[in-house]
Amino acid sequence: MGHPEEYECAIEKSLRIIGGKWSFLVIRELFFHDTKRFTGLKSAIPGISSKSLTETLRHLEENQIVIREIHATVPPTVEYHLTDKGKAFSGILHEMKKWGRDWA
Repeated sequence: MGHPEEYECAIEKSLRIIGGKWSFLVIRELFFHDTKRFTGLKSAIPGISSKSLTETLRHLEENQIVIREIHATVPPTVEYHLTDKGKAFSGILHEMKKWGRDWA
């Protein structure tokens, strides 16, 4: 018998890559605003804690959804933006928005 990962469906794989509930909102913000700093993301997502945002950004970065770019300023400026893989998620976000509008 094989490992359970062999039987994991594409939806399960997608959810594992995207991560928790905050990921969808972080991706949405970066999709509509291209590049944002940590504080900009935190203020745009009501209810998210700094810890949750940090964990979400790390997870998305590890899964090549988000790129963290550090600029050599004093103090250093850190910006986040979507990779091509992250941008490919836009169709799903659009459908989620439509579904929420129609059924919520």
